[in-house]
Amino acid sequence: MLSRLRLLAHQLNKAKMTTASTTVHNTNKACCSIPPVIDHDYTPKGKFTSHGDFQKVYVTGPDESDNAIVCVFDIFGFFPQTQQGADIIATALKTKVYMPDFFEPDSAFPIDGFPPKSDADKQALQDFFGGPANPQRTKEKLEAFGKLLKNDGAKRLGVYGFCWGGKVVVISSGEGTPFDASSIVHPAMLSADDASKLTVPLAIYISQDEPVDEYTKIVDILSKKPFSAQCDSKNYDYMFHGWAAARGNLKNEDNRKAYEEVYGKLVNYFQNTLGAKSML
Repeated sequence: MLSRLRLLAHQLNKAKMTTASTTVHNTNKACCSIPPVIDHDYTPKGKFTSHGDFQKVYVTGPDESDNAIVCVFDIFGFFPQTQQGADIIATALKTKVYMPDFFEPDSAFPIDGFPPKSDADKQALQDFFGGPANPQRTKEKLEAFGKLLKNDGAKRLGVYGFCWGGKVVVISSGEGTPFDASSIVHPAMLSADDASKLTVPLAIYISQDEPVDEYTKIVDILSKKPFSAQCDSKNYDYMFHGWAAARGNLKNEDNRKAYEEVYGKLVNYFQNTLGAKSML
């Protein structure tokens, strides 16, 4: 599996909401301190288009597919590492993957202000979580987009998210969700209470920087759900928060291997839960 995933990644390499009115506290120190890595070596294979209420959506995969998958990026928005991951999933499953700009009409958090150093910078980051990145308001956007894709003809719908996006995915996967399967990778603001409300399978992959006790509670909750056999989990306790998205350094061998492995897990998970056929 990993060798085929590495080959696929190699082939892929070749071939804005208003100002914050509420503060949401993200207590994950790594999430609020590890900067993104700018990767100039990868050229995304998808395209940007408007779709539904979003003016900017990264779309990758075949022109037509029975199912669809939505990606919720991290607070840095569109990054090559995140887009490459979407390309891998779309190519492997021959399924269209959508990555909307959830921060419209505002912008992603500026990388020149990260990591925050002064108290004012730290407050600006927390205000961002309460404004353009407010989880509850983003949940409403995500659910509306999912319902639109179902109305457009998607038979089954998956969703996955990173860091802050992981929080949004989990709270969007409860009663009345349009999604059939969800996954979170190095999620911020991890909560067992959120997991208790899940009504669809969840795959959860954490790093050394997420709270293990909360992760353990979530895995236990999943084991008692009627869909437990479809769930998946792994603690990447040797990796840092953000390794599979904007903060990933794919020039580092350990990071690259973990990146390839977790996307392989995502492919297998969505293959099993959505009934997609893997090309890996």
